[in-house]
Amino acid sequence: MVLLHSVSVPLGSPLPKFNLKGTDEKMYSPTSFVNKKVLVIVFTCNHCPYAKAVEQRLIALHEKYSPKGMQLVCINANDAETYPDDSFKHMQEKHYPFPYLYDETQSVACLFQAQCTPDIYVYDHAQNLAYHGRFDDNWQDEHAVTSHDTEEAVKALLCGQKPNQNQQPSMGCSIKWKA
Repeated sequence: MVLLHSVSVPLGSPLPKFNLKGTDEKMYSPTSFVNKKVLVIVFTCNHCPYAKAVEQRLIALHEKYSPKGMQLVCINANDAETYPDDSFKHMQEKHYPFPYLYDETQSVACLFQAQCTPDIYVYDHAQNLAYHGRFDDNWQDEHAVTSHDTEEAVKALLCGQKPNQNQQPSMGCSIKWKA
């Protein structure tokens, strides 16, 4: 496990174009979410302890804010040959209440400049990057969290405001790139 932090991506950057298959066998692209007020894209995987630690928190975020116009989407770009737990078959076992997409070629992760799992991007209603950083300030113990960074960004956007511009990078296992 190699620990990495997300790289700085300029706020205001447009949502990269993609067309990926979800665990529900449907295809998803940015136009699938054009009617959403907020779009949260999370690069994640099945096996990383950092990703697993925020899994239930992501589901809770989805349940709380999807009725208010937020869409959560997870993307797995890990090399499934080297890390079989991250295969599409095992992704389908998750049964997330939001789209879980497979970036088999890893091209979408490259477009986003994704580095780690989880790597979190929050886009506004125009699909411009408004937040790119950590989920919260304590990946190990959700009961010790004092700063709910992603949720605060979502709430700000839903209220028509800009998220705090002082954004802390996400950290987690490196994306497992193909050789």
